[in-house]
Amino acid sequence: MSRRIKRMNPKPRSRDERDDSRPFKARTAKKAGPRPGGKPGAKPPRFAAERAERRTPKAAAPEAPAPAKPVEALLPTKVQTVKVTADENNMRVDRFLEARFPGLSFSHIQRVVRKGELRVDGKRVDSKDRLEEGQSVRIPPLKLDTPKAVGELSEGAQKTLQALKEMTIYEDDDVLVLNKPLGLAVQGGSGMTRHIDQMLEVMRDSKGQKPRLVHRIDRETSGCLLIAKTRFAASHLTGAFRSRSARKTYWALVPGLPKPKQGRISTFLAKEESEDDTIMRIAQHGDEGASHAVTYYAVVETAGNKLTWVSLKPVTGRTHQLRAHMEHIGHPIVGDPKYFNIENWQLPGGLQNRLHLLARRIVIPHPRGGVIDATAPLPPHMLQSWNLLGLDASRFDPIENAPEE
Repeated sequence: MSRRIKRMNPKPRSRDERDDSRPFKARTAKKAGPRPGGKPGAKPPRFAAERAERRTPKAAAPEAPAPAKPVEALLPTKVQTVKVTADENNMRVDRFLEARFPGLSFSHIQRVVRKGELRVDGKRVDSKDRLEEGQSVRIPPLKLDTPKAVGELSEGAQKTLQALKEMTIYEDDDVLVLNKPLGLAVQGGSGMTRHIDQMLEVMRDSKGQKPRLVHRIDRETSGCLLIAKTRFAASHLTGAFRSRSARKTYWALVPGLPKPKQGRISTFLAKEESEDDTIMRIAQHGDEGASHAVTYYAVVETAGNKLTWVSLKPVTGRTHQLRAHMEHIGHPIVGDPKYFNIENWQLPGGLQNRLHLLARRIVIPHPRGGVIDATAPLPPHMLQSWNLLGLDASRFDPIENAPEE
């Protein structure tokens, strides 16, 4: 596999075939303009104090809603056919069922969809398929779990709620942004007993609705995780991700010095699964399961020629995209247990062998107008590395100038 990065090529190629890392500053001059929420002509704010002044202050924790009325355990329902409403347009099938039947377990949703018991306009669907307004959905008999009374939290649930509060870096009536710590999974998996999706159960409202995940970050990655507290917000925020209106910035520490210092990585990625692990491999256009992935990177600061702080801007959102892309160009992220494979490379003394990747910032249109702009601080292991290497976390991030596509 070639890891050579090509500079600007005078011979035009198709967009999907490019794997270039040419400097992007000059190519974006015509797109320059005010940042969301900023003033025309204003200098982009730095990541530390300057931008903190713009960010909406965190709202106070909401009061506990009134207890939900108890319902009979394992309440059976009859076969019914319902119409998809305008508010449910473009909603995933599993989210649709979760919204209509708050007490329905995740496993039961997956089972009725997998068995084909649920039909949309008479056809089988997948749980991730999206519905359209006016479609007819045949819902089979269901068994609803008894929802827990809201406001009557156990000691364990209260500790979970407090843990979520301590992670919160932005909150209002519709949106929650958490600073997810390293090692905490976003969703459950084999042998997983604690994860964000499960923790959000303690935030169910009086109607039984719980906050919804809008996107995912890896278990080993720290930083900004966006949560929708209402169905209205979930619909708008997922739409912003699909239309690529959401702008995400990641910070990473890599060995060596990427050349050129600013560039674009464009490849196809395909998932390669084994019994014990899943990794993304570089693929060719047309390969089974291959998806196009684009990442912009920029060198922020170096520690000699040994280690480099890079800022990353993913345009697409593939699994392990940033980790696979940095490995592809010969600069895998320090502490990556899946993609760091440089032979005879030793971690400098004092640095922890943990993934040095932070979901630093997310900027996305707010469902009710305006812009959400949230920033996560360096996690403890990365802060330790920054201090040991003499890196200045308040430096201006050149990824601000990267294109949007």
